[in-house]
Amino acid sequence: MQSMDTWDLLLQIVLLLLACFAAGGVMVMFRQSPLVGFLLAGLVLGGPGSFAVVKAESEIEGLAELGVALLLFSLGLEFSLQRVLGLGIRALMIGVLQVVVTMAVCTLIGCALGLSPAGSIACSAMITLSSTATAAGVLTDRSLLDSPIGRNSIAVLLVQDMAVVPLAVLIPLLGNTSGNSAMLPRIGGILLAGVGVVITLYLLLNLLAVRVMRTRSIGQNRELMVLLSVIVGLGATWAAHAAGLSPALGAFIAGMYLGNSPFAFQIRADVASLRIVLLTLFFGTVGLLADPLWMFQNILTVLSLATLIVAVKVTVVAVLFRIPGTPSGTSLATGLCLGSVGEFAFVLGGQAVDAGLLTETHFNALVSASIVSLLVTPTMITIAPRLAAWLNGRVNEPLDGVSQKQLAGQQCDCLVIGFGPAGRGAAAALTNSAERVMVIDLGADGVRNAHAAGFHAIQADASSGELLQHLHPEKLRLVVITVPGFHDSMSMLQQIRRMAPGATVIVRSRYCLHQQEFLAAGADVVAGDESEVGRALAEAITKLRVIETT
Repeated sequence: MQSMDTWDLLLQIVLLLLACFAAGGVMVMFRQSPLVGFLLAGLVLGGPGSFAVVKAESEIEGLAELGVALLLFSLGLEFSLQRVLGLGIRALMIGVLQVVVTMAVCTLIGCALGLSPAGSIACSAMITLSSTATAAGVLTDRSLLDSPIGRNSIAVLLVQDMAVVPLAVLIPLLGNTSGNSAMLPRIGGILLAGVGVVITLYLLLNLLAVRVMRTRSIGQNRELMVLLSVIVGLGATWAAHAAGLSPALGAFIAGMYLGNSPFAFQIRADVASLRIVLLTLFFGTVGLLADPLWMFQNILTVLSLATLIVAVKVTVVAVLFRIPGTPSGTSLATGLCLGSVGEFAFVLGGQAVDAGLLTETHFNALVSASIVSLLVTPTMITIAPRLAAWLNGRVNEPLDGVSQKQLAGQQCDCLVIGFGPAGRGAAAALTNSAERVMVIDLGADGVRNAHAAGFHAIQADASSGELLQHLHPEKLRLVVITVPGFHDSMSMLQQIRRMAPGATVIVRSRYCLHQQEFLAAGADVVAGDESEVGRALAEAITKLRVIETT
């Protein structure tokens, strides 16, 4: 028989979900992210200074953390091992620099504000981490995950998630006045356990789980596939936690290993409903941590601190991406995506209070400012691609090293934008024609691959009107847009349609829901995604009789 406490917990979960549903619905009515409503619901229902309807914060929080794990599991299915490596060493190294530089800047600011050096380091550890759940969730909702902004953000977020463990080890050591002789053995043990988890997950998932899924009795039974998917996601989460690693990182690794399997899309669909419920609980419990009465009484301090935190984080990320040549708009937009304080900051903050590094007042101020940063993050991510497109077009700078001298005299009949699998397929369909083909890709790898395939290629942002102007757009006969991000593709389509009204434009759309928007914006053909996109584009080219094949 269930105890009464269990039913009380169930009631509080239902009340929190109901409040999240109502507040999220209101936010959607005002064209805001429902995540903002979830945070506000928790802020009102629980914690000190609120209505205190929800009192089982710790019990619900443990359940809600599984939502973050399933989100990272789904994200891993989206970003297979091959795609993670495709994010590039540059973006991953910038992630490392972001953690180091942000901590250094915040430590200096903390000391200037009167905190002790150890307390300043603890604060900087809290602030340097961004919210993976918020950023990844909104990027997915806005179809930005595959854009340059999304890929840059995910690369940095992955590094931040890996930094959680050493930061969690560091904070108690800062408050340990008896010496740090046990530090190296502890860190070494965690690293060894981490390697063991990674290898074990690889063997179990690739040698066992995938083979089980391929059996007819399992693969054709929806209930068993759903059950196995949840077991894999939650099992990897537990394994990482047991090894002293970030549970969410363990879930991501499991999803990443399964990302190359033919079951990735089905698994992601199977865990979607459970992920949504648990992730909603998570954002609600984050709101429970804040004291709304304290926030109201210290509103100027909270807003000032939140503004300072967001400004520092956005600036650091933007500068670090701009230095190696990323366009200004893309760099700033990536910074906006990473401007929030992450969910692990609350765990690190609790450790800092227990270690005597921070007072309750300091903790309340940081938690309140973190909540504010989370509240504004969906809006910042929403405006990020528009700001990037505007700034990239306004700033007079060579885009990714492309100078006017390089573009002078360059003429082409066919333009292929993006040289991934879809771009390669489209370009291959043009090789037997007499048309002059040019490839534009934002990444150096794509340009090198295009050169190796015999095409003239430049590394640049094709949404730049200045760039297109130098390519004599009035002479273009065919443009094939194969970049993955919806907003990037739409920006390029609008520029090309305005500057080359006579060209036939073919756009790749990963999601069916965007096809009508591309057609309304002037695309002549919208092709689907996945493995046959190159073939679909080639067939579209042939049907339109744009070129003459030989």
